[in-house]
Amino acid sequence: MCTIRAVELRLGRLFADGEVPGFIHLSVGQEAVATALGVVLRKDDTVASTHRGHGHALAKGVGLNDFFLELMAKEEGICKGRGGSMHVADLSIGMLGANAIVGASIPIALGSALAHQVRKTDAIAVAFFGDGAMAEGVLHESMNMASLWKLPLLFVCENNGWAEFSPTSKQFVAPLDKLASAFSIPHVKVGGNDVMDVIDAARAAVERIRSGAGPQVIECITHRWRGHYEGDPQKYRSSDELAGLGEHDPLVRYEASLLKQGVAASAVETIRQEIEELVEQAVANARNGRSPDWNAAVGDVYTNMEAN
Repeated sequence: MCTIRAVELRLGRLFADGEVPGFIHLSVGQEAVATALGVVLRKDDTVASTHRGHGHALAKGVGLNDFFLELMAKEEGICKGRGGSMHVADLSIGMLGANAIVGASIPIALGSALAHQVRKTDAIAVAFFGDGAMAEGVLHESMNMASLWKLPLLFVCENNGWAEFSPTSKQFVAPLDKLASAFSIPHVKVGGNDVMDVIDAARAAVERIRSGAGPQVIECITHRWRGHYEGDPQKYRSSDELAGLGEHDPLVRYEASLLKQGVAASAVETIRQEIEELVEQAVANARNGRSPDWNAAVGDVYTNMEAN
C-alpha cells in the first residue's frame, strides 16, 4: 500500500510538470483493494484493470522501473511507452492491461476466464471495475455468460461512490448485490479501506472459484481522494466530503493495527523511507530512457504498401 501511495503521489507531481503525457487517473485512497488482491492472486491468474489501474498493475507485480518507463513514454517501457497510464500491461505476469473505456476490462477478463477453463487449469481471471460500470450492458452480459458457463471469474467492484462526476445512485437504479443475484452469482460487500478485510473476502472468493463454484462478486466500499482525472476541480463534491477523506485512509488504518500488534513505529517509517528512495530511483531511471522512435511507431499503425 505504501508503494502504491508513493507512486501515485509522485505521478501527480510528474504529470503537473509535464513529464507524464496524456491523462492520468490516480487511485489514492483505494490502495487496500489492489494490495489485497495482489496478496491473494498467483502469477498465472490474470487481471484486467480500469483507467484507474496503477495500483492493480503494481500489486500484480509490475516493477517500478518498468512502470515509470512506460508511463513516462520511454522506448524501454513495458509497451515501448505506447500504452502509458491507461493501457499499462504486462502479459508475462498476467496483467492484461488497464482500459480507458468504462467497463472495458470486464469482457477481457471474461475471455481470459474462458481460456483458463478451456485449458483446464485452476487459474482465475479478475475483472476490476468501478461502480460507474454497473450501468454498462457489458457487465450484465458478462455476468450472464460467466454464470451460465461457471467461469473462473472474480468480479471486483471498487465502489468509491462516484461514477466520474455523478453519484452512483444517479447512474444506476439497482445495488450491486441485486444485480449479482439476478445472474445467480454470490455477492460479498466489504469495507474496502481495511486491507485485511479485503484479503479475507478475496481469499474466500478465490478458493470458491478454484474449487469450481463459478464466478463471484466482491464489492469494496472505498473512497477516491483525487478527482476523476488529475486536475479535476471536483466542484461536484461537497467540502465536507473532501475534508473528511483522511478519516478513511487505508494506510493509517493498517499502520494503527501494526502498532497495536507491537510493530515499532520506526520500522514502519523505515519501510516508507525505503519505498520513497526506490520510487525516486525509478523516476531517475525513466528520465534517462530513450524517447520512442517515430518510424517504428508508425510501422505499428500503417501497413507498408510499397511495391515489390
